[in-house]
Parts: sequence; structure tokens; C-alpha cells
Amino acid sequence: MVAIVPEADPALAALLGETTTEIDVARKNRVFCNRNLRMDSIEMIGFDMDYTLALYHQERLEQLSIELTLKKLVEKHGYAEDIRTLTYDPRWAIRGLMVDRQLGNVFKMDRHAHVGRCYHGFRELDHDQRKATYRNEKINLSSDRFEWIDTLFGLPEAVMYTTLVDWANRRGGTVDYDKLFGDIRAAIDEAHRDDTLKTVIKADLPAYIVKDPLLGETLHKFRSSGKKLFLLTNSLWDYTNVVMGYLLDGERKAYPSWRNYFDIVIVGGAKPAFFNELRPFVQIDPASGQAVSQNGEIRHLSRDKVYQAGNVVAFEQMTGIKGEQVLYIGDHIYGDILRLRKQHMWRTAMVLQELEREITVSERLEAQIQDLDLLDRRHRNLESEIDYQSLRLKKIQRLIEDDSTAEPLLARLEEERRIARTSIEALKERASLMDAEVDSLEARIDRAYNSHWGSCLREGNENSRFGEQVNDYADLYTSRVSNFGPYSPLRYFRAPRRPMPHEI
Repeated sequence: MVAIVPEADPALAALLGETTTEIDVARKNRVFCNRNLRMDSIEMIGFDMDYTLALYHQERLEQLSIELTLKKLVEKHGYAEDIRTLTYDPRWAIRGLMVDRQLGNVFKMDRHAHVGRCYHGFRELDHDQRKATYRNEKINLSSDRFEWIDTLFGLPEAVMYTTLVDWANRRGGTVDYDKLFGDIRAAIDEAHRDDTLKTVIKADLPAYIVKDPLLGETLHKFRSSGKKLFLLTNSLWDYTNVVMGYLLDGERKAYPSWRNYFDIVIVGGAKPAFFNELRPFVQIDPASGQAVSQNGEIRHLSRDKVYQAGNVVAFEQMTGIKGEQVLYIGDHIYGDILRLRKQHMWRTAMVLQELEREITVSERLEAQIQDLDLLDRRHRNLESEIDYQSLRLKKIQRLIEDDSTAEPLLARLEEERRIARTSIEALKERASLMDAEVDSLEARIDRAYNSHWGSCLREGNENSRFGEQVNDYADLYTSRVSNFGPYSPLRYFRAPRRPMPHEI
């Protein structure tokens, strides 16, 4: 006998609402796992602010950053006024590029540090030029010669550098590429340091900052599960207070102020120094933003106070929560993620704002990407057949040249040699056509992500260097903090099984 389940009470169904599971979440809004993580073992969750809790309208912010930097290059560094009339395309650069300050190049590497594509100004170097420049000796990425563009804040540097290298080369004469980058870096740092940039942002927050309506609900859900929350940002109090107030003040009745969401607030953290130096905590007066005079070092972090600087060792001692009980969510591989994984035991989650677009493009091109995979497999099989036929031809050739080979066999061997040569020529011609088809399809797919660089997470068949570092150092990654909302705060995030090449 089959039991009939009665229809749910409409009033009860309305009260309970719908329960969302991961499969109901659009792929671009999911949380992805590199390393198993049990959320029920996490007692405290920390957040960076810029590009983590506060996402930016990227093109507008880059345009503002470029305009302010060019102004300083002209007024303070003696550059010609006409650099302000050049076209600077904020969409040109992606995260994960490398700047060669010595040669004036910008390039992208795969996970093996192989330079996959490279530009000098707006001129792309061909394969032979890349090989001659970067394949004869190991690239020392820790050298002052190279600068890694690993944050979204750094993209304007790459855009301006490329544009000004092109401009300087067209003017003729010797160009000091190292000084050019140094001047750009100094000017953009000045715009950040003297609050030129942040003053403009604070005057028109909606124009530059994305207000996520689900952020407050997500933080509340974490708190409701018993987890403590803290803010750890490099931004100073005046900017932090304005931005966080815009994002969270009044979003939920239980949290009239953004500070009500957090058990600890730390500004001016100067990461990665927070993780590798022993700087003392300093209490800040929220009204004035100035340091509060204190007798001796701070021994307790209070919910109703604001702190600046500090260090991870003292933080763990004062909270009594340490190691794998802490999850820190940030956007910066070096400042937020890499140092934590190399020197401490905190778990990590990375916010990749560009991930939403990357996944959208991947889904739109799913059929073409599958075609490329199929072509790659067929190409490998074709090359294997060419190798087999070439080895067979060599054996036939040796037998023909061997004096001991019987005369009656020579005619048959000659015929086999002719057939093998014809077969190899046909296979090579087919492989050449397939090469061209693969290159064309790969170029079309790349251009859909970025017309110059392709996906920021991939380079050819490999992870890009940036993608590999996300893979190595971020336990979790997602496009925004509110993506945690549909998941249980006690969820066990499991990494997918990753086969080795011999298992595929």
C-alpha cells in the first residue's frame, strides 16, 4: 500500500518559506572549495573591507584613480601635459599580470612560470621574441625588476604603464622604463596616502561602491549560528566608518549601526605586517579618529571599542581563539591569504569580484570550450599516430638499407615505405589544419574573457600563476561575501577530487 503524503498546510508553508540548497544557487554566486573546511569548527570569522565587504564599481574607480594619478605625474613629477589626453582603457588589464620594469613589458604566466603572452606598450611580442626574452634563464619573481599586479587596486598601474610605455616609445629617444613605473607607483600611492582618492569616493559613495542588499543578512546569519565576527582592514578609521556605514547602517532593525555586527573592529591593520610583525594594538576614539592615551599595552579587545594596528599573536592570545578556529575572508593573495597560509593556521576564503563575469563567460561559451577539449584530445591522438608511423618508417628504412635483407622483400618494403610516407604527410597536413582550428577557437574563447589576456585564472591549458595561487592558498573562494548566505553556517565544504593526468 502506498502512503499518500498530505499537501502541506498553506499557512505553515508561507511561514516556513522555501529552503534554498546549493543547486538552487546560480553557479556564479556559489562558494567553491579548494580544501575541506568544516564551518561548524569555525568560531570566529574575520573580514577585510575593500574588495571584500565593500565591492567597487571597477571601471569608475579605475578611471578616477588614473585621472588623479596623471594629475600628480604632471604637477609633481614633471611629465608633459599631453599624457592626460591619451586614452587609458580600464578594461585592458586583468589581475595576475607581471610588470617587467627593466624592459617595459607586461606579461602573463602560467603556473609553471612560462610566459604565455607579453606586451611592450600595445605591441604584442611573438613567440620567438618571448622565448628569447624570458626562456633562457629563470625569472626571479622576487627581484625588484618585477612587479606583480595581484589586486584590483593595482590594475590602473598596468593600464597607465602600458599606455605610457607606448607613448614614450613613439616620442623616440631612450626610455627609462624602471623610472616610469616607479613614478606611476609613487603618484598613485600619493593619491591614496593624501586621501585625494578617498575624498572623492566618500563624496559620492553610490557612484563607486556596490551596495549588496544581502550583506547584512549574511553577517546576521553567521552571528545567529554563534560565530563571532571581526573586521580587519588596512583602511583607516575615517574611511572605514563612512564606507561600512553606507553598506550596513539600518539594514536590519537589530543592527542600527554597522559596528553592531562585529565583536572586534581593527583598522589600519597594515597587512601583511599584522601577520608577521609584533606591532601593538592602539585604541582609537571613534569621534576624532585619534589614538586614545593608554597606560601600558592593551590586554583585552572590547566590542564597544575601535583598534588600530596590532598583530595576530596578541589577537589570538586576547580572544582565546586561534588557528583553524578562525576563518579570514579577504581579496588579496599576498596581504590577506598567502601570509596566513604560510605562517599561521587560520583558514582562508578569497573574494574574487571578477569571478562572476568569468563564470558567466564560461557558461555562455560552454559548447565552444567542450569543442576545444575534444579537439585537444583528437590532436594528441593524431600526434601519437604520426609518431607511430614515423617510427615504422624508420624501421622500414633500416631494413631496406640492411644488406642482409632478402631480395624478394625489398620490393614489398619499398611499397610500405611509400605508403608510410604518404600516410605521414596526410596526417601532418591534418594536424596542421587542426592546429589552426585549435588556435582560432582558443583565441575566440580568450577574447570573450579579455581581448588581450584571456581569463585571469587560466593561461592556455594551465592555470595562470594567479589562478594557481588561488588554488594553493585559498581554502574557499567566491565572488562576494553574501554568497555564503544560502549555505548553512555549519556546512562542511568539501573539495572535489582532482585526478592526476594518469587518472584521466
